[in-house]
Amino acid sequence: MRCLALVLLAASALATPSLAGPNGTPKTVIPRPPADAALAAQQTSAPPDADADPYLWLEDVSGERSMAWVREHNARTLAVLEKDPRFEGLFAEALKIAEAKDRIPGPGFQGGQVYNFWQDAEHVRGVLRRTSLASYETAQPAWETVLDLDALAKAENANWVFKGFTCLQPEERRCLISLSDGGEDAVTVREFDLVDKAFVPGGFTLPKGKQRVAFESMDSVLVARDWGPGTMTPSSYPFIVKRVRRGGDLASAQEVFRGKPDDGGYGVAPSVLVDGQGNRAVLIVRTLTTFESETYLLTPRGPEKLDLPTKARVDELVAGRLLARLDEAWAPGAGQASVPAGALVAFDLKAVQAAPGALRPTVVWSPGPRESLEGVTATKDQLLVSTLDNVRGRAWRFTPTAGGGWRKSPIALPDNASVGLGSADLRSERAFLSVTGFLTPTSLWLSDGATGALKEVKTSPARFDASRDVVEQFEATSTDGTKIPYFVVHPKDAKLDGSNPTIIDAYGGFQVSRLPGYNPTLGKLWLERGGVYVLANIRGGGEFGPAWHEAGLKTKRQVIYDDFAAVAQDLIRRGFTSPRRLGIEGGSNGGLLMGVEMTQHPELWNAVSIGVPLLDMIRIGKIAAGSSWQGEYGDVDADPAVKAFWLKTSPYHNLKAGVRYPEPFIWTTTKDDRVGPQHARKFAAKMEAMGLPFYFYEVTEGGHGAGANLKESTRTQALMMTYFMRKLMD
Repeated sequence: MRCLALVLLAASALATPSLAGPNGTPKTVIPRPPADAALAAQQTSAPPDADADPYLWLEDVSGERSMAWVREHNARTLAVLEKDPRFEGLFAEALKIAEAKDRIPGPGFQGGQVYNFWQDAEHVRGVLRRTSLASYETAQPAWETVLDLDALAKAENANWVFKGFTCLQPEERRCLISLSDGGEDAVTVREFDLVDKAFVPGGFTLPKGKQRVAFESMDSVLVARDWGPGTMTPSSYPFIVKRVRRGGDLASAQEVFRGKPDDGGYGVAPSVLVDGQGNRAVLIVRTLTTFESETYLLTPRGPEKLDLPTKARVDELVAGRLLARLDEAWAPGAGQASVPAGALVAFDLKAVQAAPGALRPTVVWSPGPRESLEGVTATKDQLLVSTLDNVRGRAWRFTPTAGGGWRKSPIALPDNASVGLGSADLRSERAFLSVTGFLTPTSLWLSDGATGALKEVKTSPARFDASRDVVEQFEATSTDGTKIPYFVVHPKDAKLDGSNPTIIDAYGGFQVSRLPGYNPTLGKLWLERGGVYVLANIRGGGEFGPAWHEAGLKTKRQVIYDDFAAVAQDLIRRGFTSPRRLGIEGGSNGGLLMGVEMTQHPELWNAVSIGVPLLDMIRIGKIAAGSSWQGEYGDVDADPAVKAFWLKTSPYHNLKAGVRYPEPFIWTTTKDDRVGPQHARKFAAKMEAMGLPFYFYEVTEGGHGAGANLKESTRTQALMMTYFMRKLMD
């Protein structure tokens, strides 16, 4: 779907995933060293008491006592890592890459022009700018500034972070810009005129909050937000959509749709889809759980539910046809063939408007045994789709034909790479696509479906010397026999004697696919210094479609953690590395993965980077937006089996005194209102009480990430790399 915020193609690369290895290898288990008496006693003791939590005070995010603790531990960490003689050099190298003026400026079609949001040393907060397509294709585009975030923040004495914008279509002149205070998910929304390059006097303005907005017409905006007491779900998301009229205030807004107070997932969200012929569909999605939802079409009769399975979502509108992807198999109705999970289907919009409860799908694309659907977007009259074929990126163009059919043609991009869909133009058949690989700088391509032309328009300069490295793909065998693919980026002359400093990266959740991508900072700071990088395509992701994800849901989640350990054991067996030289990293759900691996397999790692993590899986529903992820992790408060699983798996509850853990680098941000800094703080505090060593660093700005601007996020990266070098290279 065209994102509610302007889609600006990322020029870095870790965008799309790559998976699946060829031949399996024999199952190998690396035995654990003998546990000492204290550890043995801990492992056979009763489950931890989840209610006795001496560190609840650290859940007060901005309280003075909590922040004093943060400042103290930040100072301790920085006194070591920033004083390391390598830090300043690493920081300088990373910042040079982050602020390089020859980066690919991520393009977004809007109103017949190309827009870009840009940050560098002179534009710390960033500038929204635009140029013509012809100019964009040149080496030095002639940019026109539309909005200067640094100047705005200075004028308003605010720490504004740009969170994108959504525009009224098809005119694409009036837009709703979202601004965050320090990077948190809660935003302030203001109406902006792209022609006048100014906020609209007396225009739509929505005060700070977790909110979703959609421009319905020139004089009305659909808004889901906090409307007062009792209008937010337990996970702090709105469940009521109202229509705000131009000139009216929030108090006079008219209710359009109401979910339920106890809805799970992410509340409700309005959206407006418009195609190149002017067809329009106004939708409201009501999430029931993390992965289940209901989609409603606004009709003259009011909102009416589409007869879709709950694990499905509408992605696009093209040529009067709604496109939806299915994450579960579907039997539509009498006389209609069933549709497999992972398929993309289309519906005639007029038929949907007439009878939303009796949908008749046409299958546009259906996955083979090793295929999965990645991205979907639309130009004026065509549909673009990206897929994975045994973890190799593919891109396709689908043209509507008479009778509801589709003509499929490949977009001939380079093979054996990750392919990403960028911005598509509603006024033409043009669209941007990206191609990237571990050792191949990202390239940007422009496809024109009207002429069939395809050309490379931008290529990121090489940021590190990749000539000495090679990429290989292997498979590890997990505890249940499943083959788990992983990539290894290593020096060509690496000795297989266990001596190579190695970092394993993975995510393993939410059907997020992890694909090869050009990461210039990793290449410059780690690979150039002889380090090895591993990307593990463990279950929980989407690399092989919905089934790969669902294999590790809720109480089945241990297979995800077993997959990761199996990759580590396979690397050790092959001689790439050894526990002394092996480190791991992950953020968010990947931070949870790191916490579990540290507590379940302390003998396998010498370094663990745990970023913006979930770690207290018993109180997860009481921290930030944690209750919205019960579809992924289960509900510990309602399901005894889920609680029992997490009591024996939750990293916070399974730290044990007397165990020799690796000394982790735990980092988070104060402004993270999605996961929250509470998990990281409490985990570190518990380690401290046990006399266990750790590094803790909390960025005071930045939301659910490493910082609010390039300098902050680069500093966090440099600290992490300094940590890995101390642990794995020294």
